[in-house]
Amino acid sequence: MLPRSLATVRASARSSGSSISALVGRTGTSLLGQRAATARLSSSIAPGATPTSSLISYGKLDNGVRVATEATPGHFSAVGVYIDAGSRFERPWVAGESGVSHLMDRMAFKATSNRTADEMSKDIEALGGNIMCSSSRETIMYQSSFFNQDLDKVLRILADTTINPVLSDEELDAQRAAAAWEIDEIWNKPEMIIPELLHSVAYANNTLGNPLLCPVESLEVMKSDNLRDYMRRFYTPPRIVVAGAGMQHDLLMELSNRYFGGLEAQQPAAQLIGQSPSSSSPSSSSASSPRSSTASSRSASPSMFASSPASSTTSLSSSGPSFDYSTSAALAAQHASKNAIDVPPELQRARYTGGQLYQSRPELDFTHVYVAFEGLAITDPDIYALATLQILLGGGGSFSAGGPGKGMYSRLYSNVLNQFHAVDYCAAFHHCYADSGLFGIAASVQHDFAPQVAKMLARELELCTGPFVRGGVTHEELARAKNQLKSSLVMALESRLVEVEDLGRQVQVHGHKVTVEEMCDHIDKVDLAALHRVATRVLRPKDSRSTVVAMGDVSRLNDVRELLSSRGLGQ
Repeated sequence: MLPRSLATVRASARSSGSSISALVGRTGTSLLGQRAATARLSSSIAPGATPTSSLISYGKLDNGVRVATEATPGHFSAVGVYIDAGSRFERPWVAGESGVSHLMDRMAFKATSNRTADEMSKDIEALGGNIMCSSSRETIMYQSSFFNQDLDKVLRILADTTINPVLSDEELDAQRAAAAWEIDEIWNKPEMIIPELLHSVAYANNTLGNPLLCPVESLEVMKSDNLRDYMRRFYTPPRIVVAGAGMQHDLLMELSNRYFGGLEAQQPAAQLIGQSPSSSSPSSSSASSPRSSTASSRSASPSMFASSPASSTTSLSSSGPSFDYSTSAALAAQHASKNAIDVPPELQRARYTGGQLYQSRPELDFTHVYVAFEGLAITDPDIYALATLQILLGGGGSFSAGGPGKGMYSRLYSNVLNQFHAVDYCAAFHHCYADSGLFGIAASVQHDFAPQVAKMLARELELCTGPFVRGGVTHEELARAKNQLKSSLVMALESRLVEVEDLGRQVQVHGHKVTVEEMCDHIDKVDLAALHRVATRVLRPKDSRSTVVAMGDVSRLNDVRELLSSRGLGQ
């Protein structure tokens, strides 16, 4: 069985598409896709079906913890605790802090002040469901799917491991050894480590360029005090979202208040960037909500992470774009100033730098080349057109098992994989974040084909930027990509864990949930003019260059960035 983080990286490293969360909040994934679909989503919904928006409710505890539910019926439920933390907020200049999010992931569900490690394992096994923790660049997630009647038990476990961990030196030493093996394994797999290198080059020495995996040099000096300090800074009520799917809102509010209400209320992150208290108050909004609630009571259990007391924030939560309940990553996206020494990491904007990195590994079976450009923030209105472009380019491996509906008519399959036998893998990728993103193409080719890679990729990218007479995107291709994207979004939500993660991350990023019906409406509005405009915006920027990372027999590669620039792709 793969370690959690290794499995997560492996699952996303070579995906040519993404889960629904790539559009609405999950970080570092690309759009899942390559499934056949029919026409508009609205035509496939049974008459009289309950609109998604009417099933969603929002609330906030007195201390600032946000609660959201989606009351879709079913035999199984899911709940998650989402922390506004992650590698982008780490301070690499502090000894032992780089990679702390990775270790927080590995230290989940160990001993707490209420359970020994053995008791925790037994309690989890007794549930018979699915429980996990994963970390990314912008969030740390504790999630579980379970039988409906076990909500109380599951949320108690999630709260216990979230706010009451012991974080003993013995447990840290054990996870340190496991993490070292995990890191070594990933470094031996180009398709898993190159996306990490791509981020470090694209965002050199800042935010999204921080390593998702703990660096070996940091692993050796990290102490349990580093983890505790990290939790004191980020595991605070304004940075916590509790989301549930398959239960009544009042019940989750009651249980959330029981297990998270004792956390000390603190100043909201919005206050740190010059916003007045009224600017983020829901009471100032005129938007309507299916249902909202507030918790007036607080649990008596103390928090080991409490810092200096602050005024309690009791307010009514609802839905609507005017509510500023987004995470500090999203708030940082609104912060006008560039990175500065006096701006804490949690409020720094991601600063795209671009760059080039070649790693000579001639012993590898293939030469791997990743070409990327700065993409769009998750909140950008053009995100739907860019997501459609990624599905339209599509791609994958040279061998594909199974039948139709897997993207075999995508442009990278038709124009690259089916034309050049030396190409083992070629696919578009799309990483979305609160204030930036990466969009590009990854290719793995036989070594002797490496000199042709740059020209091949440049041609496919530039054909997306305009209505070319020969080789340009057709109306048929666009319609197919839009249907594939919509079907991917709808089908992904059949998973309870995807449903609850989508809800929790959307509340973190947007402050409310953009329903799948709304997303499909946005996708339907994408036409060829919009596709060309957004492709030109991303691929032909006026003030930034491309990012190129290559590994393999790189001596055969030309200057990829220079060739791209000569075609007007990244100035």
